[in-house]
Amino acid sequence: MLEKKIMEPIRYYSTNGQAPLVSFRVALFQGQPPDGGLYMPSRIPVFSLDEIWALRGRSYREVAFSCLRGFLIDEIPEEALRKITESAYNFPVPLEHVTARRYLLRLDQGPTASFKDFAARFMARAMQYFTASQDEHRIILVATSGDTGSAIANAFHNLSGLTIVVLYPREEVSFRQAKQMNTLGGNVVAVAAGEKFDQLQALAMKAFEDKDLQNLRLTSANSINWGRLMPQVAYHFYAYTSLAERRGEVMIDSVASGNFGNVTADFLALRMGKPIEKIIVATNENDEFPAFLETGIYRPVKPSRACISNAMNVGNPSNLRRLFDLYGGKVDRDGLVHRMPDMKALRRDAHAISISDHLTRLTIQEAYEHSGVILEPHGAVAWAALKRYLEGRADEPLAVATETAHPAKFPEVLHEFGVKPELPPSLQGLDERPSEVVEITGRYEELKGLLLHLGRVRR
Repeated sequence: MLEKKIMEPIRYYSTNGQAPLVSFRVALFQGQPPDGGLYMPSRIPVFSLDEIWALRGRSYREVAFSCLRGFLIDEIPEEALRKITESAYNFPVPLEHVTARRYLLRLDQGPTASFKDFAARFMARAMQYFTASQDEHRIILVATSGDTGSAIANAFHNLSGLTIVVLYPREEVSFRQAKQMNTLGGNVVAVAAGEKFDQLQALAMKAFEDKDLQNLRLTSANSINWGRLMPQVAYHFYAYTSLAERRGEVMIDSVASGNFGNVTADFLALRMGKPIEKIIVATNENDEFPAFLETGIYRPVKPSRACISNAMNVGNPSNLRRLFDLYGGKVDRDGLVHRMPDMKALRRDAHAISISDHLTRLTIQEAYEHSGVILEPHGAVAWAALKRYLEGRADEPLAVATETAHPAKFPEVLHEFGVKPELPPSLQGLDERPSEVVEITGRYEELKGLLLHLGRVRR
């Protein structure tokens, strides 16, 4: 178990630098700082190699508890935090061996068959912990490009005092992704629009800053909320503590990257002491970050490109602001760079690769035919990027790619190759459930009107 360290309490500052420091509780419920930035910790807990090695072979719950305790030791008592992690993580986290020393970190075994379950379930329980003694109602607004909405909707479904509004691009989520959001009912309101994710995320951010909506106590469950991103650090550590064969051995991580919450969590794990040779930032054809790392010029992809790895169709990742901040830079939410990050250090730690839809499909086919491994499009992007990075190497380093959703969520793509993955329990019977959807256009006034209406009827 990681030892306690007597240090100053962690507080959270804004990447824009114009907001006061706050506690984790405030950052969790506020979601976004009042200056429009994103919250970052004033201090990142660092674990020694001995402390990390002591977690070797431990359960996921134990690793998650140890990682999260480093951030929360001053705000959530150990007993309460242990109960949260034990309740949140009651499903397996497999590491699937593919070939040589290359593995898939299967993050698709939770209740919505997506890696978003890890963050959503922790976040829901943390909010429950902090509000247990308070009588208040909040609206949680989530813009989603795929699995975030279903994970948040499931994690918060039927929790008292909370209304969940999930806003998704009608044409860019799979049939089953949509069903996971629009068949729950109760305190979950599914909202579909014809616009792309980036446009819907901009609408959500405008709502958070709208003074007319302050009484609604809006908060975010997207990865712009620190409470969503922080729990993801744990599974990056778990892959290492499960696979490393010697103390201090380095690992190569290939992380499927859309809004950059997943990969930023791995950069945090690196800062916390996880031995990493390289973090591969694997994107689909939305290649704004690979181009930036190569040229030093950041240009958002507008509009974002529609790819079969739909949850990664993000042309200007929100969490890029956090990644810049980790390396001393500053970029605003519109993609305007105010201060360059330390490019030498960033290029030392990261390698970015863009994978086309064509290569994504070939990777799915090859993995199935050669190894019997079933990949879905997002995991295929990470696997293809890992293979490209390792081409020509004579050694066989320890390497892991993230598989972020269950293949059964993408039957339309997999059927192209005659692959029909077995439905996990969370998806069985889903197709036949009736849907309840609110349809809106991309006009902000429609979203605002809906939120005001929900605030009146659900109090």
